[in-house]
Amino acid sequence: MSAPPVRTCAGCGRRAPQGDLVRFAAVDGRLQAGRALPGRGVYTCRRLVCFERARERRAFSRVLRRTVVVDPELARIYTDGHG
Repeated sequence: MSAPPVRTCAGCGRRAPQGDLVRFAAVDGRLQAGRALPGRGVYTCRRLVCFERARERRAFSRVLRRTVVVDPELARIYTDGHG
C-alpha cells in the first residue's frame, strides 16, 4: 500500500497527508471548500489561524494561479467543526 499524498498548508507551510487538511478550489472566481471540486486545489490545516493567514497573505489566489474572492463566511468551516 502506498503512502497517502502529502500537501502543504497555504497558511503555515506545514506538510501533512492530504486527508488531514481542508481543500479549497475556485468555482466561478470564488473560493469554495470541498474535496470533490474540480480543478486546482489549495489546502490549509484544520485551524482557523491557518485559514486567516492564507487569506491575509493572498495565498489562495497565488496557489490557485487566479484571483479568487474569499468569503469570510468560509471561516465557519473551522469554528463549526466541519471540514
